[in-house]
Amino acid sequence: MRGRKPTPTHLKLLNGNPGKRPINLREPGPELRAPTCPAHLCPAAKAEWKRLAAQLIVLRMLTDLDRGALAAYCQAYGRWVEAERKLHETPMLLKLPSGIVQQNPWLTIANKQLELMHKYLTEFGLSPVSRSRVSVAPAAPGRSKFEGLLGRQPDEFFDD
Repeated sequence: MRGRKPTPTHLKLLNGNPGKRPINLREPGPELRAPTCPAHLCPAAKAEWKRLAAQLIVLRMLTDLDRGALAAYCQAYGRWVEAERKLHETPMLLKLPSGIVQQNPWLTIANKQLELMHKYLTEFGLSPVSRSRVSVAPAAPGRSKFEGLLGRQPDEFFDD
């Protein structure tokens, strides 16, 4: 694919359609609800899933179809946390038995996971730059800032 990636319709609408291009009225609209957290995620990734999924549901930005992308972000987050922990235990540079000094492999892993995390955060519109491109109308006085956006309470999205 060449050029910029297309902006999802919900982000275009929140941003006021700055390019004034036609809105895709036939874009699929999956049901807004929190997908189940995959069992294979590490503990740090599961904690990040719970933290992020709750916020994405309130913002009406998470559906069952987003499960894979959110799981991939959370797993990258979990691996980054693990790599950072290992970096605190070991030096940044390692001397091999041959006498050659090399960068700690955990640093390479941490950096790669940060790159992956950034890509997924951008896809969800959650990096500072991508978030700055989205704007919402202010809430009416006496109402929750999310009441008009959601039309229902955030607790209704989560199954107990």
